Amino acid sequence: MSALHSADSFLLSLSRAFCSPLAVFIQIQGCVICLTLAIGWAFAAYVRKREINRIEDGIKGGNSFAFLCHDINELEHSNQVNLPRVSVVMPLKGFGEHNLHNWKSQITSLYGGPIEFLFVVESTEDPAYHAVSQLITEFKGDVDARVIVAGLSTTCSQKIHNQLVGVENMHKDSKYVLFLDDDVRFHPGSIGVLTTEMEKNPEIFIQTGYPLDLPSGTLGSYCIYEYHMPCSMGFATGGKTFFLWGGCMMMHADDFRHDNYGVVSGLRDGGYSDDMTLAAIAGAHKRLITSPPVAVFPHPIASDLTFSRYWNYLRKQTFVLESYISTVNWLMNRALFLTHFYLSWGFVAPYFMAMVHVAAALQIYIKGYSYGETTCTSGGLLLAIWLAICTFTELLSMWNLTRIEVQLCNILSPEAPKLSLDYYNWSMIFVAMLVDNFLYPISAFWSHFSQTINWSGIRYNLKNGKIHKIERNKDKGPEFTDLGGKHLYGKKAATPKASLLGSLGRSLAHWHQPKKYDV
Repeated sequence: MSALHSADSFLLSLSRAFCSPLAVFIQIQGCVICLTLAIGWAFAAYVRKREINRIEDGIKGGNSFAFLCHDINELEHSNQVNLPRVSVVMPLKGFGEHNLHNWKSQITSLYGGPIEFLFVVESTEDPAYHAVSQLITEFKGDVDARVIVAGLSTTCSQKIHNQLVGVENMHKDSKYVLFLDDDVRFHPGSIGVLTTEMEKNPEIFIQTGYPLDLPSGTLGSYCIYEYHMPCSMGFATGGKTFFLWGGCMMMHADDFRHDNYGVVSGLRDGGYSDDMTLAAIAGAHKRLITSPPVAVFPHPIASDLTFSRYWNYLRKQTFVLESYISTVNWLMNRALFLTHFYLSWGFVAPYFMAMVHVAAALQIYIKGYSYGETTCTSGGLLLAIWLAICTFTELLSMWNLTRIEVQLCNILSPEAPKLSLDYYNWSMIFVAMLVDNFLYPISAFWSHFSQTINWSGIRYNLKNGKIHKIERNKDKGPEFTDLGGKHLYGKKAATPKASLLGSLGRSLAHWHQPKKYDV
């Protein structure tokens, strides 16, 4: 061993250290995490695939509209006229490459009952205001849609403020309110499915769904996809869930009219995250959250997503754990904080150890030393091989779930251009898994000690789990949203209309000639 180069000696010593009982435990734990994720995704794939089989069996049985409803008799006029009124509230912020197509998919629903679409913006200066106003004009007479100017929020996040203003303006006869983000694409029958489930079970407090991320090719976009995937298994239960996604939430309109369970006051008085706040309220009052197996929606990520915008998105996600509405909610968030911290770095650490084991084994092989002199390194190499097998199993399960969700989305939107799995780069996804899990604890600590976040150009400051200060400064804020790459501010030049129309024209052309992720 004395003949070994000092660097080689360090490498072998490090490999030997990684064969200690604690290090072996960490490496085995990494394998367990991989296999646990693989099993979870396999179950989620089973639930989604079962729904695909049901739709295909319905079509074979003569129900050409099985992608809309289980029983074709539900489409009879006598049933459609009795459907409840639904108000769809969409808080908007900025305008980007995918918004026009997303909005069209939302307002061209095949729901047969009375429905209205309320697009809520902060002000008329928001680029979304002019874009969606022109879209509404285009569909005038075909859909009941309007734009509402909410004004600036003062006690909660701007998104929550827009949602509450939308609720205040919904039709007096609306039975359900559906909150939608503007960065997802809806299926023609999605509103009908959500409403049917609410009618079947009045005990449902909230119905939700989950996005299927369509990475644009950048590392940041794959990090977003990887970040969302573990949660996807919590939404693919086919029924009851404890998870809630703010991009799709259907609730009873009366819960807002009468502030049942404190939904309005809980959101309005210092609320930062709509879904985390409502999930906490549901848990505190033992209310039911469900997620139908068909509630999975394509979510195209901006083609120009930079890594810095991904980082800010991650900061927003970890920041939600700093907001809470009760002591129990605070304890739950702390538990999530610690669990995610432990599992994230517990996932990454074994790969670093495996790299050391492999590098040490290569050094031994190249320099001609026998494995007998370094028996521990051979043991470490076996651990590395086992980790590689578990990683492959995990990626295979993730691929299978994504494949099935792509297939389900294509079936649920039969007239839309088909999604494809061909554009997913699985080597990049593996890198994103390591990057995202390494950065999550750092982001979580940053959020915990800073207690402040910039969300779409607005800086929110927390105190005791609630927003207590809101700062707005266009000159210091970002020009684009994180995932959608939406322009947050209109130009101040003398001819903003021309610039806006040019942007809108390009978006229309983008919609008429969809790229690889257009649906």
